[in-house]
Amino acid sequence: MQEATLAAVPRAMPMRWDLFCRVIDNFGDIGVCWRLAADLGARGQSVRLWIDDARALAWMAPDGARGVQVLPWIEGVEWPEPGEVVVEAFGCDLPPAFIARMSGGRPPPLWINIEYLSAESYVRRSHGLPSPQLSGAGRGLTKWFYYPGFEDGTGGLICETQLMAERESFDARAWLQSMLATLGQTVQADERVVSLFCYPDAPVPRLLESLGQQPTLLLLTPGAAAQAVHQAAFCPPAVRCVELPWLRQNEFDRLLWACELNFVRGEDSFVRAQWAGAPFVWQIYAQSDDAHATKLDSFLQLFLAGADAPLATDLRALWRAWNGLGDWPARLPAQAPWTAAALRWRSGLLRQRDLATQLLGFVHERR
Repeated sequence: MQEATLAAVPRAMPMRWDLFCRVIDNFGDIGVCWRLAADLGARGQSVRLWIDDARALAWMAPDGARGVQVLPWIEGVEWPEPGEVVVEAFGCDLPPAFIARMSGGRPPPLWINIEYLSAESYVRRSHGLPSPQLSGAGRGLTKWFYYPGFEDGTGGLICETQLMAERESFDARAWLQSMLATLGQTVQADERVVSLFCYPDAPVPRLLESLGQQPTLLLLTPGAAAQAVHQAAFCPPAVRCVELPWLRQNEFDRLLWACELNFVRGEDSFVRAQWAGAPFVWQIYAQSDDAHATKLDSFLQLFLAGADAPLATDLRALWRAWNGLGDWPARLPAQAPWTAAALRWRSGLLRQRDLATQLLGFVHERR
């Protein structure tokens, strides 16, 4: 099976990486950067993760990761000699003093800007393009643009070498009962299990109405999801809500594996829902110029290619409604064809090389 091939990727030559992350809002930036740093560390690389706000790592990754050192990105720090690779996550703008040290390297480090994930057509056109620096502290250096993506010709998605093997051996019911027991809860035999991770503007009251059409255990992540349910004027009797604590990244993955339907947001949980192989709905980060609508439709075009017309119609309507781009549908899509579509999509993703494997190859080609 394709899942087994990921673990067979050979270990690359060890290098030192400097990965810069600026936390803008929520936890997407730090979530993606930590997963990438930990994945590189697990493959024998040495990573210094420079971050301006590392507080979320206290619950996201309290035990750290092999090969990863977390360092504060603060003004006036004495920057060390850069490693062989410098990664600028999401155009966060490296400190000029660090760029100056990069310029003094012989040879200088490879400078890579990892962009936000998108299914839009420009991703394949732009992936791997160089950007020569003509002025400033980095004059004479080249920055390379690296675009994660869902298709061949893009940089792929973060998928740890052991992830699919762990997913296949996972006992969803046992994990769920154990996790709920710590909260004094249990799952009933007739309940559908759904997770909710959303932004504050999600139409949660409409979702509750739809979920109320059958017995449902709704697992609420901390923050916006739990607050939205508390603020809802009505929750159907068939919906039983349980608030979850903050979960480590690997435990959040298992939450997605254990649920029959996952509502996710942003970038990190969006990708992890796809690896879960269960039905999911994505709330994209809204942009003032409505650029998020194009991004959403671009993904749906890929995801729904080859799907049965009725399912494609139902899923497109639900996703757009969840993102405030259309009317709420009368009912949720049928579970069985939705699950089949999620598994088919995951199988297609597993046919491309994962992000860390491609990134290591990208670095070695250019060094």
